[in-house]
Amino acid sequence: MASGGSAIRGSRVGSGPMGEQDRGYHADRISVSYWDALGNETVRHFAANLPDEEIPDVIDSPTTGLPAGRDKENPPQLAKTEPYKTHLAYVKERRSDTEAAQLLDEALEQLRARRGGASVG
Repeated sequence: MASGGSAIRGSRVGSGPMGEQDRGYHADRISVSYWDALGNETVRHFAANLPDEEIPDVIDSPTTGLPAGRDKENPPQLAKTEPYKTHLAYVKERRSDTEAAQLLDEALEQLRARRGGASVG
């Protein structure tokens, strides 16, 4: 017999009897199903004592990337993404063409006054 070998083949040093009592307390949990727009179901597990308002209503489906909700008959739809807006596009939303022309005229007057004053001195 070889010295230093384990008395029981395949067991690790310090391993004890297998069983739930030795592995710690198994927390109670609940399973929540989510469905995406394609009908795919995803199940997430949460602690049973978690308040209902902390369980998300919508998650991202891991298979499709679509939003998935708890209502199988009415899954959430993918929100329409708006195209990227430039700074000029946001300015045009806030100002009318007449306001823009007035602001441009005021800015040009100030610029001409500064240039005119700088060349005199």
